[in-house]
Amino acid sequence: METQTVKATNLKLKEFFVHQLRDIYWAEKKLFTALPKLQEAAGTPELRDAFGQHGHQAKTHVDRLEQVFGMFNEKVDSGKCAAIADIVEEGVDVIGATIEGSSQRDTGLIFAGKKAEHYKIATYTSMVNLAKNIGYHNVADILGETLAEDKAADAQLSKIAENNINYALN
Repeated sequence: METQTVKATNLKLKEFFVHQLRDIYWAEKKLFTALPKLQEAAGTPELRDAFGQHGHQAKTHVDRLEQVFGMFNEKVDSGKCAAIADIVEEGVDVIGATIEGSSQRDTGLIFAGKKAEHYKIATYTSMVNLAKNIGYHNVADILGETLAEDKAADAQLSKIAENNINYALN
């Protein structure tokens, strides 16, 4: 009886994992389409370059997630990620509410970018842990690559904020 309980629990955890996979897949696809707009709106070359790099990474992240769907024998599918949808909308709102080339705009774009990265870091950290717990260590390794890239992207945005955006405060 105990073995059946473990199998049922693992099945439910796998279903939950796939649900989260669909959520982050939608998020990465949304970011892939939104980042060029943020890149174009950024005032400093460093921020433009960062958003461009993050856009290329988002495509890599989408490709990795599609690979993970295959490892679970699941159809590649997505469910809307309301959190990322709202963060992207916030970034677009910043563009409309600020002056082109201003430190205010860049600061707002960095806020939106960091919010997206923090959401992704939380999601990928949890997914890596869950993948390990349900015995999908190869999936954990793949998602761990994305997690490391997102942590680096977050640190990059922080560095840009410290070095370039806060010039308006001096």
